Amino acid sequence: MVGGSEEDPFTKPIGRWTVLFYGVGHMLNDITASCWFTYLLLFLTQIGLDPRDAAIIMLSGQVADGFATIFVGELIDRFGHFKIWHAAGSALVALSFSSVFGGCLACSILHNDSLGLETFSYSMFAIIFNIGWAATQVSHMAMVNYISFNSTSRVALTSCRNAFSMVANLGLYAIALVVFGVIKAGSKEDTEIQYRWIAYSSITIGCCFVVIFLMGTKEPSLTIDLRETSRARIPWAYWFRKLLYYQVAMVYLLTRLVLNVSQAYLAFFVIDDLQMDQSAKALVPAIIYICSFVVSVMLQVTSISMQSVLVGAKVGGCAFVCGSLSFLDKMSCGIALYVLQSHQSTSPRELNNVQQSVYLSVARYGLGLVPVLCSFVGVTVTFFMELEDAGSLLKPLGEPLLE
Repeated sequence: MVGGSEEDPFTKPIGRWTVLFYGVGHMLNDITASCWFTYLLLFLTQIGLDPRDAAIIMLSGQVADGFATIFVGELIDRFGHFKIWHAAGSALVALSFSSVFGGCLACSILHNDSLGLETFSYSMFAIIFNIGWAATQVSHMAMVNYISFNSTSRVALTSCRNAFSMVANLGLYAIALVVFGVIKAGSKEDTEIQYRWIAYSSITIGCCFVVIFLMGTKEPSLTIDLRETSRARIPWAYWFRKLLYYQVAMVYLLTRLVLNVSQAYLAFFVIDDLQMDQSAKALVPAIIYICSFVVSVMLQVTSISMQSVLVGAKVGGCAFVCGSLSFLDKMSCGIALYVLQSHQSTSPRELNNVQQSVYLSVARYGLGLVPVLCSFVGVTVTFFMELEDAGSLLKPLGEPLLE
């Protein structure tokens, strides 16, 4: 049988260009997500929204993202067309992201600046943005398991994706540093102009990499000529009966929670608690990101690679696995940020000396307590995890990663 042969193209190491073209495919998602988690809550509160309203906007986007991942994952498992889903999701991201950070569109159309309308308008565009983001993410993550059955090649694909994720994050902070240095935020309009330029620049760079991905990556086939059990569609109940599914889900959830909550409150801590200059909103996150790069990449590669081990050769359910784990990630992150932000009091700069003692900085909890607890639980779960044998289709880790 071809599936057991050493010459099978799906079990041989893949080429470097395949890895490179795949790796750049998530750049638009990464650079916009970095902006979303680093600056959204700060931007909304700086233009006058109440911290709780800002949290509602963030939560609405996260909930939409969570449910979209399940829906998109199911459709991809049924019908495939990874690149179409990727392209459609990228288009939604590009069209909606500028409106998330570009000011209240509904307020301009209706000539109404009420806080309720602002909250509604930003929430709608946050929902559209996150639906597109989910379609791109699930299609891109699920492609790994169809591009190759080779375990080391899957690691190479995941590692390349995470390498470009670093490029996207640092690129976002470089853009923000330039914008904050050139445009001073003296009013609400100036603040909106700042973030509009950041959004436009991020979209332009990200879309260039999307084009490279779509042109350089071949559409994977759902009918891989391997074992029948490999290409058959796997029902949801199969995964819910596996202990490993819940363990991988917990590790992935906690990893993303540490990264996203820390990223969301770092800018708050720099501006409100440390009262640093506006340029520090970009410079300090970039420095911390570089210093913590090794640990961050290890966390992300490990958690995502665990998904490939969980799926193994059963690619008929890989999109559901990616979608369901992403659902848990988005819901937990949205709820955590909502709870923290709902307890955020007014910035100390806006309080007089008598009231300053009652200021509550949730940024300190977001940067300290949450990562410590999540890391402890994640390490504990990983310690007791028993990774299953991926099967004879997977090559030993001792072979070369690439052709």
